[in-house]
Amino acid sequence: MTKGDLVKILAKKAKCSKACATACLNTILDEITNALAKGKTVALTGFGTFLVAKRKARTGRNPQTGEKIKIPARKVPRFKPGKQLKKAVK
Repeated sequence: MTKGDLVKILAKKAKCSKACATACLNTILDEITNALAKGKTVALTGFGTFLVAKRKARTGRNPQTGEKIKIPARKVPRFKPGKQLKKAVK
């Protein structure tokens, strides 16, 4: 399923135009992104939780040369599925 597919479904179910559905979906995605950028957690009850996790610094290896390289610590987005989503997929 793509973003376009979601827009079509949203427009049909909400009985609004595709432009309106696109604006709504973009707003939701932008707000989730903004919250994660600020280090906040976004919890959608029944669906899941978007959160920011810290990844430790580690030593890696360049596959072409075999040379060891340092990979710095960083923050990464994570998604933890909710109980209802897990049950639906199962």
